[in-house]
Amino acid sequence: MAKKKKIEPVAAKIGVYVCHCGGNISDTVDVQKVCEQARKVPGVVVARDNMFMCSDPGQELIIEDLKSGLVDRVVVASCSPSLHETTFRRALARAGANPYVYEHANLREQVSWVHHGAGATAKAARLVAAAAAKAGLLQPLEPIRVKVRREAVVIGGGVAGLKSALELAERGLAVSLLEKSPFLGGQVAQLDRLAPSGESASEVIGELAGAVLSHPVIKVYTCARVDGFEGYVGSFKLKAVRQPPASGAYDERLERLSRSGRGPGEFLPFVGVMPGPIPETREEINLEAGVIVLATGFRPYQPRPGEYGYREFPQVVTLPELIRLLAEAPGDGGALVVNGRPIRRAALIHCVGSRQIPGIHAENEGGYLNEYCSRTCCSAALYTAQEIRERYPRTRVFDFFRDIRTYGRGQEELYTRAAQNQVLFFRFEAGEEPQVERNPDAAGPPLLVRVKDVLTFGEELEVPVDLVVLAVGQEPNDIADLVEKMKLPMGADRFLQEVHPKLRPVELNVAGIFLAGTCQAPFDVGETCAAAAAAAVKAAAILTRGYVGLDPFVAAVDLSKCTGTGACVAACLAPGALALVEQDLEGRKVKRARVNPAFCLGCGACVAVCPENAINIQGWTLKQYEAMVDMIVSDEYLEGA
Repeated sequence: MAKKKKIEPVAAKIGVYVCHCGGNISDTVDVQKVCEQARKVPGVVVARDNMFMCSDPGQELIIEDLKSGLVDRVVVASCSPSLHETTFRRALARAGANPYVYEHANLREQVSWVHHGAGATAKAARLVAAAAAKAGLLQPLEPIRVKVRREAVVIGGGVAGLKSALELAERGLAVSLLEKSPFLGGQVAQLDRLAPSGESASEVIGELAGAVLSHPVIKVYTCARVDGFEGYVGSFKLKAVRQPPASGAYDERLERLSRSGRGPGEFLPFVGVMPGPIPETREEINLEAGVIVLATGFRPYQPRPGEYGYREFPQVVTLPELIRLLAEAPGDGGALVVNGRPIRRAALIHCVGSRQIPGIHAENEGGYLNEYCSRTCCSAALYTAQEIRERYPRTRVFDFFRDIRTYGRGQEELYTRAAQNQVLFFRFEAGEEPQVERNPDAAGPPLLVRVKDVLTFGEELEVPVDLVVLAVGQEPNDIADLVEKMKLPMGADRFLQEVHPKLRPVELNVAGIFLAGTCQAPFDVGETCAAAAAAAVKAAAILTRGYVGLDPFVAAVDLSKCTGTGACVAACLAPGALALVEQDLEGRKVKRARVNPAFCLGCGACVAVCPENAINIQGWTLKQYEAMVDMIVSDEYLEGA
C-alpha cells in the first residue's frame, strides 16, 4: 500500500467558521464536533460556530478576528457558495483584508441535505479540513479592472425596454433601443385597460414611448434584429440588421395605422407607436456598449386547434381576442355582440396554457409543457368578467377556475367584486378540465360546457353558453438566436434564468447583461416596470463607475515555463481568451501564451493540457487542489471523521 503523503505545516493563520444555518445544517451535522476536528488541522488557529454566519453578528465574528490579527485566512462552512460567497468576501473587505484569502465549504447542499447520522458529520469535517488546507495556500489577488464604455443597448421595445431605456437616459447615459417590429409598446399595446386599476394601456405606452422618442440620448431602431455579438462586460460589440418586415408579419397592424391617419410617435390602440418609416432596404448598424439590457418580452399562449374547442367553434376566443372585441364594442348597456351574435351567457376558463401537467396535458408542437403559473391571467379574467357585467348587465358570466390567484395590491378585490356582481364560479381539478362541445339543443346557445364542480362535491354540470373565453397564459418570446449568440442561461420553463431570485434577481451569469420584465418570468405591468428599473439601476452602476471589477479566478501563464506549444490555445473554450503572441526572449522572437482575463472562463481546460505545467487558474492552482485531496484522504488530523 502506498504511503500517505504527510501534511506539511503552513504559515497562514486560518479561521474556520461553521454555520448552523438555522438548523438546516446543525439538525444533521454535529457542528461542535466539526469545529473540534478543524482545530487540529495545520494552520487553523480558531474554529467558531454560529446560528447564522451570514447575519451581521456572524460576519462580525470574522471581521473582529481579522482586525485583531488573530487570523489572516478565512474558511466559512455554510450553505451553497452561490448564495453567500460574495457576502463573506465583502465582510473580509470591510475588515481591511484581501477578499480572496477566503474559502467556502458547502455543508448544506453537499452534506446535510444528502446525508444522515455520523456519516454526515464525518463528511462535513473532511470538507472543512480540505477547505482549510486550500486556504493555507491562498495568496492575495486583485480584481481584474475592465474599462467600461458609457453606453447601453436595450433589446426590446415593449414596456420593459422603454422603461429601462428611459431610466438609463435620465442618468445621462446614451442608449440604443432595438425593436424587431415596426412598433413600440409590445404586448401591452394589445390591451385596452390594465387590471386591477383600469388604467388605460394607451396612456401608459403613450407616455413611455413619447418620453423615449423625445429624449436626446436615446436612439431607437425598429425592424432591427441582433445579427452579431461579441465582447465582454464593459466592451460589447453588436451588429444589428434593419430590414422591411416579412410579408404578412405586421400587415394588419400597418393597415390599421394607415387608415387611422396617425403619424410617427402617436399611439394607436392594438397597434402601438410607430417611431418612423419602415426601412426600405437592408441596412447594418454596428453598436458598442458597456452593458446590455434584455427586454425581449412574452407572447400569449396560442391554444392548439381543438383545445377547448378553439378554431373548432367560432364562439371560442382567447382573452386577448375578447379584450379587443370589448374595446371596439359599444358599451350602451345593450347586448354584447360577438361575430354578429348577441352574447347572453359567457364562460371564462382559467389556466389555458399554464400549470400543465405531464401525462395529463398534451405537449405543444415544440414538445414542451408550460408547467408554471402565468400569474396574471386570473386578475385579467376577473377584470374582464367584471367589465362584462358592468357594461352588459343582461349577459351572465360563468367562471371556470382551477385555482384563483389574485396576488398583489387591489387584485383580490377583483374576485370579491365579481362575486358580488353575480359572476358564478365553478372549480375544476387538474386533469378534469371543462369540456366544450356543441350544444345538442338547437334552440339554445350554440355551446355546452361540461364540468365536474369541486364546489358542489363533484356534481357534473352542463352550462349552455354563447361564448367561451380562454384565459391564456404567458410564454417567452422565441429568442433562440440571442440565446445561442450570447450564451444566455434558460430555465426549464424557457424563460431566461437570473443568477438568484432574491440576491441577484435581474442579473445573468453573463456579466454585464441584465434582465428586464417578462423575458424572465410572467409579470404584470407594475412588476415589469419595477424589474426594468432595477435592471437599469444595476446597469447604470457599472456605466457610471467607468470600470468593472471582475473576479481574478482566471488563467495565468508562467512565462519561465511556457514553451509556446499552443496546446492551451487549442483547448480553450472561450474564443479570444488565449492566444500565442510573439515576444522577445534573450534576443530571440518566440511565441508564448497570453491570457485576456476579460474573456477567460476560469474553466481550467488549458491547465489540463499544458505539457510544461506553465499555466494555472488563480485561486484554484494545482498545488491547492493537491492540498485539498491530501487532507481529504488523511487520517492524521481527522481521527474518527
